[in-house]
Parts: sequence; C-alpha cells; structure tokens
Amino acid sequence: MTAATTDLFAFTEAELLELADRQAGPFFAYDLAAARERFRRLRAALPGRVRLAYAVKSNPGQPLLETFAAEGAWFDCASAGEVSAVLAAGGTGSGMVVAGPAKSARDLQAALFAGARIQVDGIEDVARLHELHPGPRPLPVSVRVNPASGVSEGAAIIGGGGPSAFGVDEEVIEEFVSAAQGYDRVQITGLQVFAASNELDAGLLLANHRTTLAIGSRLQALLGRELDLIDLGGGLGVRYAVSEPSLDIRTLGAGLGRILEEHPWFAGELLLEPGRWLSAPTGVYGARVVRVKESRGERFVMLEGGINHLLRPLLTGQSFPTLALRPGVGVLGGDGSGGALVPTTLAGPLCTSLDRVGTGELPAEVQPGDVVVFGQAGAYASTQAMTHFLSHPAPEQVWLGT
Repeated sequence: MTAATTDLFAFTEAELLELADRQAGPFFAYDLAAARERFRRLRAALPGRVRLAYAVKSNPGQPLLETFAAEGAWFDCASAGEVSAVLAAGGTGSGMVVAGPAKSARDLQAALFAGARIQVDGIEDVARLHELHPGPRPLPVSVRVNPASGVSEGAAIIGGGGPSAFGVDEEVIEEFVSAAQGYDRVQITGLQVFAASNELDAGLLLANHRTTLAIGSRLQALLGRELDLIDLGGGLGVRYAVSEPSLDIRTLGAGLGRILEEHPWFAGELLLEPGRWLSAPTGVYGARVVRVKESRGERFVMLEGGINHLLRPLLTGQSFPTLALRPGVGVLGGDGSGGALVPTTLAGPLCTSLDRVGTGELPAEVQPGDVVVFGQAGAYASTQAMTHFLSHPAPEQVWLGT
C-alpha cells in the first residue's frame, strides 16, 4: 500500500494484517472514527441551511447509525425496517425522511408512527395517507419528481433522465398537484429530486441541484404555498481507483450557497442524502484465496467469498479497489518486490458463472492462504449481497474505532 492509495482502504497495512490474522473466515471491518470524521468534514463544508440525512440503504449497521445519530444526522429511510433501526439507534422521526417507489402499508404506518417526513411517489401514496392519517391537521409530505434530465450514469442505479419507477414525471406535475388537492388530509409542502448516483464532479451535481430548485419554483407556484423542504437527494461519489478524482466537497458547499442566493423565493431548508460518501471509505472486505487457476489465457483468483458477500461489482460492472496480503508477512508488492502485477478475475465459491467480484491487477505471487482486501466496502456491500445463496456462512462484521 502506498500513500496514494490509503484513502481507498479504511485501515493501515498493520491493521489489515492484524484483522487477517484474527479472522478465520471472510470479514467486513469498519472504522467508526472515520465515519465521524467524514460526517463532520462534510457538515463543515455545507451552508447552515443544508441538512445532512444519512442514506441508511448504503449501510444499515447499528453501530454506524448510532455514530451518525450522535452527530445529529437526519436519516433517509426506505422501509419500515430502516425506520425501526434508526429509532433504535437514537434517531428521531423529526429528523427522518421516508422514500420508496412501492411503499407498503407497513412502511407508511411506520413512517407515520415515527413522525417522519414521507416522500410520496405518486397519487397512490397521497390517497393511502389520506386514509391512514388520523390527525386534525393535514399531513405535510414531499413529492418526489422524476426530472426530465439528469446526470447520465455509467450504470443505471437511480438517476438520469428517461422513464423511471421513481416519482412523478416532471411533465405531469400540474396533473399531480390538481389530483392531490382532492385529499384534504394530506398537504404537499416539500420536493425531492434524486437525479444521480456516485457522481465525482461537483459541477454536475450542482447543475442537477439548480434543476431541482427550478422545479421547486414551479411547484411552489402551482401549490400556492411556500415549500419548507427541498430534498436534493444524494449522489455524492467516492473514487474506486487512484486514477479517479475525489469529489470536491468544498466546491459543492460553496455552490449550494450560491444556489440559495439565486433563489430568494425559497425560505426553507435543503436536504442532502449522502450514503456512500459517508460510509464507503469506512469499510473493507477481506477473503482468503482458496486457489489460483488459469483458464484459456485468463487468470482467476478464487476466494472464500463471492457475490454472496459482495454483489455490487457484478451489478454495476465497477470493481472495488483491491490489494493482496500474506498474514504474518505483509502486503504483497507493497515494497515493490512482489513481482509483476497480473490482470486477474476475482471469483467466489458459488456454483454459478455469475460469481465474479471484480477484476484488477494483483501480484503474480498470490497463492492460497493469502487474503484479498477490498476497499471502499463500507457501502452497498454486506447487506446488498446474496447472503443466503448456497448457504455459505455470513461474513463476520467487525466494528472498530468506537
């Protein structure tokens, strides 16, 4: 490991070696001190009117939720289970938004019980909330709008323009507002637009946010009332390779300040929903090498864990950063003596050719018993995987830095 790559891995070489020695099988390890530091750094870079809501979907680990709750974070939840986890971690409904394109009755009831801000995805949500909400005053909700344009994603995760399962299409806002007026126990007072995922260019994120404020201005005029909350979504990216840039959060924060100045009509709060940016750099995944093989010119390193532990590379085509270490010795190639780096396909133990956990270059000397460590594994990793497929053991979860 070199200084240029340390931001891709949550732990030092010595710490990784200690983890590999201590863990008998595949493991995830997380640094809670790093999570606190990242939250504080992002908070300091943003204008005071911007709230931070941690996107629970990226990593719902209870110690991580407790860490962010102690920092005063809001939370972005997408299910009744996430609502319960946040409340158990010390979060509050007044600092919670609940979203999702197909909310169940249980999801809506959990959000109402918590007192969370619900983001409706269509008139169906409005109609059900009209029946479920018993209060004497209208229930304030936000509407998610699917913008006509957005940052183009390399892998379609959540954003971009075009057809979407998420939200109300921008072109039919008028019809939605007109229909929503028929449900007097629900009141639209906010907006959510989520138009990108893992974006590293602050300028592109800010362009999306300007589009959101323009939609907000139009929505406020249609409603005839002031919006109290505009949710800009997430999309703050992290790099997965040394060759990629890091997101400039100072530029992002300064740009959001300018956007607020450009829109004096909006007197409410902005909300950002970072998940990956806060959690990815706090975690690593480690799995031992079982065998190394060549097949028709392609080198395979076969690991104890595969897509049952780390599914994201298969879903998106984007590999996590990797390094190889030998317990009791050190990181292979870390001092330049590890021989040539060889293009490698990383595969797991499952009986399917889909079981690929990325590609990269690893030292030629990698052998059974070595451990491959994946960086940036604190987000969209353990809980997104096919854990129960083939009934292999779940990886150990190790929380450090408390």
